[in-house]
Amino acid sequence: MFLITLPDGNRLEFDHPVSCAEIAQTIGPGLAQNALGAKVNGTLCDLSTEICEDAEVKLITARKGEKESDPDALYLVRHSCAHVMAEAIQRIFPGALLVYGPPLDTGFYYDIYVPEDRPISTDDFPAIEKEMAKIVVEDKPFTRFEMPVAQGMEKLQGEGSKYKIDNAERAIAAGSDALSWYATGIPGENWEDLCRGPHAPSTGRIGAFKVMSVASSYWHGDADSDRLTRVYGTAFIDKKQLKRYLKQLEEAKLRDHRVLNKQLKLFHIDEAVGQGLVLWAPRGAVVRKELQDFIAEELRKQGYHQVFSPHIGKLGLYRTSGHFPYYQDSQYPPLIHQEQMSRMAREGCSCSELANNMEKGEIDGYLLKPMNCPHHIKIYDSEPHSYRDLPVRLAEFGTVYRWEQSGEVGGITRVRGFTQDDAHIFCTEDQVAQELCGCLELVKIIFETLGMSDYRVRVSLRDENGDKYVGDPSNWDRAEEACREAAQTLGAPFTEELGEAAFYGPKIDFIVKDVLGREWQLGTVQVDYNLPERFDLNYIGPDNQPHRPVMIHRAPFGSMERFVGVLIEHFAGAFPTWMAPEQVRVLPISEKTSEYAQEVIDKLLAMKIRATLDDSNERIQGKIKVATDMKIPYLLVVGPRDAEQRAVSVRARGIRHDLGAIPLSDFLETIGQEIQSRGKITVISDHFETVTA
Repeated sequence: MFLITLPDGNRLEFDHPVSCAEIAQTIGPGLAQNALGAKVNGTLCDLSTEICEDAEVKLITARKGEKESDPDALYLVRHSCAHVMAEAIQRIFPGALLVYGPPLDTGFYYDIYVPEDRPISTDDFPAIEKEMAKIVVEDKPFTRFEMPVAQGMEKLQGEGSKYKIDNAERAIAAGSDALSWYATGIPGENWEDLCRGPHAPSTGRIGAFKVMSVASSYWHGDADSDRLTRVYGTAFIDKKQLKRYLKQLEEAKLRDHRVLNKQLKLFHIDEAVGQGLVLWAPRGAVVRKELQDFIAEELRKQGYHQVFSPHIGKLGLYRTSGHFPYYQDSQYPPLIHQEQMSRMAREGCSCSELANNMEKGEIDGYLLKPMNCPHHIKIYDSEPHSYRDLPVRLAEFGTVYRWEQSGEVGGITRVRGFTQDDAHIFCTEDQVAQELCGCLELVKIIFETLGMSDYRVRVSLRDENGDKYVGDPSNWDRAEEACREAAQTLGAPFTEELGEAAFYGPKIDFIVKDVLGREWQLGTVQVDYNLPERFDLNYIGPDNQPHRPVMIHRAPFGSMERFVGVLIEHFAGAFPTWMAPEQVRVLPISEKTSEYAQEVIDKLLAMKIRATLDDSNERIQGKIKVATDMKIPYLLVVGPRDAEQRAVSVRARGIRHDLGAIPLSDFLETIGQEIQSRGKITVISDHFETVTA
């Protein structure tokens, strides 16, 4: 006898091996009909999976029409649809060889080798989708079958695909004692593919799909290896969800920060400067500085001290921290003194010998800063500390450098040089929980002020069976419990993910959802026992003995570049008034009111409001269009009557008509309050009660 425990705590008892499908049927026919798969002790699997011992089982269902489907349900549908697409492609392209086809967060892809004389193009998508539709209508089961390694390898070698043989060899090297396939129908008779699974019960459970794009790729990501064709697709539970997703993609294209930047002129990336190195234009610099001033104001309230550190440091510093050579693949090459390089060249030192000597520490040099923490550690360590001094909170908008691959660099959300709103807290063990709460409260304030209150929290914990973690297990226990308790104070949903902790301690990540429903990881808080040990940091405790401090890493924005890129898309370039590059534009109707328009602009500038005057000869409608395209929050149209009454006619962004005239003094007072309160008070809410777009 064994027990199956369900998510609601109910238990089912069985005296024989039972499949997940049978468990669903035992609970009810409706559940059995809707189930796509199951999680057994946290592992996603097919409904055909058999259980013969005590287990926790969660059945994964397909609920149609929801705004958000269960991610596990989408995983099963998309993985299954990848097989359907691969089968359809092989029906149309008989010479195509399959490589691999994983599901993704937004769909799936399949890497395929196709003969050069018949490439796959977007023109083939209708035919592929038509064939996929046939396979879905056939509603054939996804049937799993396994073979012992020797028998399975013999089968693959007989089929002759070097790609599948390689996949199998990698699975065996990772510890697999058997190889598994999925047939769309009957094994040996219908289409099949080497695959670990899991899958939906049958092809008919794929509610809606679309082939999205095609691109080039390389086998194992190696540009010197075979050139492959990567076909992307997506799938959903039903057509409504697919339609909503496609509409979201269209909106995302309009909001793309690279597209919007062409009209807003916020930043520039120039190949002459370097790929992934951002030049902030004046308008973009305003946005960045407003964000920095905002967080700096909050940091002062929490007792942080602003520091500055250089952009480079000696290799020895990063050897001690562990950043070099362990992460050198994602760093710029070290800088070696010219005289030393010349001497080694004369001695016939090869490039490989130079690299080996640097790794061993036999050659010193400098490194573009990959992280700010070693520099902050040295600031902390520059003077002795008592327990009475702690916590010590050091903050810096520090620029760091990472060598991202060319294909991964894009816009300002993935760059090679970026500025972190970085801070490090050095505290006692007893202070960790309170400091974590302070860090999380800061993140909460930032997100809510920016209108990004839809977020979830991920608490990353260690895998107790893992061997990558450093430090005393009892310290880990306390740190993880402190992370849990701190996450609970936010009042936002949070999940715990085992094995996702950094090697030096647990962490809390913030996953923010923008107006399009897309998720972005923005901001992190990490507890670190490792670096204080590596740098031999200490403070004098109440017992007059040295003790090791705990270090907390904290970056609410993450990277300023990435954060601004996300904000551009979140707001579609229409920033809140307090952070808008240009807050007001004054538009005189004609030369007759230019003198009064100048008076208005002078008063705005005197209040340090970012305002400009359009005194061109363009007609007023033309001026309004130009200003509207720049997404300026407020346009002040001034005509003879406005000048006579000392008023301004207000147009607000997003509203297609004049709101009406108000006294200039009232506008000045209220926009000042709007900027000062960061949007809690607005000109519209104070002066225009009922407004429609």
